[in-house]
Amino acid sequence: MNATLVDYGAGNLQSVRNALKAAGAENVCVTSDPDVVAAADRIVLPGVGAFAHCMHALSSIDGMVEALDTVTGGGGKPFLGICVGMQLMAEAGEEHGRHAGLGWVRGTVRLLQGHDTIKIPHMGWNDVVPVGEHPLICAGEAYFLHSFAFEGDCVLATSDHGGPLTAAIGAGNRIGVQFHPEKSQRYGLKFLSRFLEWKP
Repeated sequence: MNATLVDYGAGNLQSVRNALKAAGAENVCVTSDPDVVAAADRIVLPGVGAFAHCMHALSSIDGMVEALDTVTGGGGKPFLGICVGMQLMAEAGEEHGRHAGLGWVRGTVRLLQGHDTIKIPHMGWNDVVPVGEHPLICAGEAYFLHSFAFEGDCVLATSDHGGPLTAAIGAGNRIGVQFHPEKSQRYGLKFLSRFLEWKP
C-alpha cells in the first residue's frame, strides 16, 4: 500500500517516512503539491511545533487545505494526523492565542496543566488506553512529546499525565494520534501497519 506524507515544513518527515516504509508501505510520497495529495491512496499529516505556526504553514500552500478537506471528507481516503498534525484536526488551538484549525473534529487544543510532580511537556513513554473499539487502536505503550492536548469529541484513546489526556481521536476515515508512532518502536510500527491496511 502507498502513503502520501504532506510536507509543509512542520514535521519530522524523514523519521515518519522511514517508519511507514518499515511498517510495510511500498511507496511513501513526500509532497507539498495539493494535486498529488488529492490523488493519494492515504494521507499522513505530521506536525512538530506550535499549533498556529503549523496551521499557518499548511494554509500557506495554495490549495492544500482544500485538497485535504476534499480527499478525506465524506468517507474519503484514509487520513492520519500525528502529534500537531492530529491537533490541527480540531476546531481551534489556544497556543499563543486562539487560532482556527481544520475543524474536522469538535474540540479545542489546550495547554496541559503541570504541578510539582507533573512536568510539562509530557515527554516519554506512556500508556495508550482505548476508549471503546476501533480497528487501529490497541492498548499499549507509545512515545509522547507535547505540551498541549486535545479536549473535545471523538476521543478514541487516552493516556495519563497528572490526569487523563487525549491520545487519539477519529471520525470516519480520519484518525489522529498525539503520540509519535515513528518513535514508538514495535507499538508504533504495528499501528502504522494497521493504518496502511485500513479500509474504513
